[in-house]
Amino acid sequence: MEHLGAYQDMVELAEREARLRPQVQPGQRLRAAIADVLGFSADVRGEVPALPGDVRVETRWERDGVAGEELSWSVGYGPRTHAYVLKPAGATGPLPGVVALHSHDGVKTYGKEKIADGPDSAPAAVRRLRDKAYGGRAFANALAAEGFVVVVPDAFLWSSRRFPVEAMPARVRALAALSNHADHADHADGAGAGDPEETYERAARLHEDLVAKYATVLGTSVAGLVARDDRAAAAYLRSRPDVAAGPLGCVGLSGGGCRAALLQATCDDIGAAVVVGMMSTHAALLDRLVDNHTWMFFPPGLARLCDWPDLAASRAPSPLLVQYDREDDLFTLDGMRAADAAIAAHYQGAGRPDAYVGEFYDGPHKFDLAMQASAFSWLGRQLAAARLP
Repeated sequence: MEHLGAYQDMVELAEREARLRPQVQPGQRLRAAIADVLGFSADVRGEVPALPGDVRVETRWERDGVAGEELSWSVGYGPRTHAYVLKPAGATGPLPGVVALHSHDGVKTYGKEKIADGPDSAPAAVRRLRDKAYGGRAFANALAAEGFVVVVPDAFLWSSRRFPVEAMPARVRALAALSNHADHADHADGAGAGDPEETYERAARLHEDLVAKYATVLGTSVAGLVARDDRAAAAYLRSRPDVAAGPLGCVGLSGGGCRAALLQATCDDIGAAVVVGMMSTHAALLDRLVDNHTWMFFPPGLARLCDWPDLAASRAPSPLLVQYDREDDLFTLDGMRAADAAIAAHYQGAGRPDAYVGEFYDGPHKFDLAMQASAFSWLGRQLAAARLP
């Protein structure tokens, strides 16, 4: 193993002594255990209201056939969450609701802006990210244009919910500046070495480790904090009069796919989830692929309870679509196929094998236009079926 080196035998010892990833069955018992592992999940048990507080409309706009609002609200701690709500311009009557979840990307300056157009043009860095991962477009706006009310919240640690660099330890800031300078030292003009946005992103990546430590001390996890914020967004969407009665959908790529799996597991309002480019057995990430991923993907203690595909399927037979990229460099193909088989087995056991769809696409880590078209169509069918008398 590449990263564990002389400690590679630790994996076998852990499997033997800790009895990792036991076989489990979907259902309320597993979901309750997942909520306890994640932490900050009292709202899952109905002990506190999940609806965010002090919701404000910051601005409204209309462009390209989509009407938008920027909202802000409080989740009870930290900076106010900002979110976009998008729907077809001129829509009358309630429409199905979907929570669109932005990705990680190692870019925390932007959140909702990665996947949704607001009243202003997208920054150049966002346009580059969309070109690489999203077929060059704001998929949340495209989804809204298909006939949905779409809420796009900033996640905990991103955009309106990010930590300012001044709040990070001096050590983190110094390491970020040093690594930025070193990586640009070969440029004759030193271009990029002093870019504050790039330095911030490097610091934010390092800082996520410290946030994970604080979360552990507080009895929660980065995954639990992110999922709690996303449940607040779902609760807000559920409360809107322009959203049709019945289940909501959710969809996201990469870190957004991680968020979709967590939301599917912890939120009863979700009745159709799309996880894109974020599905593998955890064992298949050993050894060299663990370093590539966010703490959202590794809730402490989860391995003693179940595997990641078990978490994603914990609400079986609630409809679930997982899209896999065969050449995704964040996962092994064997790990993705094993996850697909595990989820399919859970849905077979729940008596609804048709409620799970696993789609494999050629190409690297992405949610391209063909994948989006399939996901949008699937969400429309599932949410329409859920509303039939």
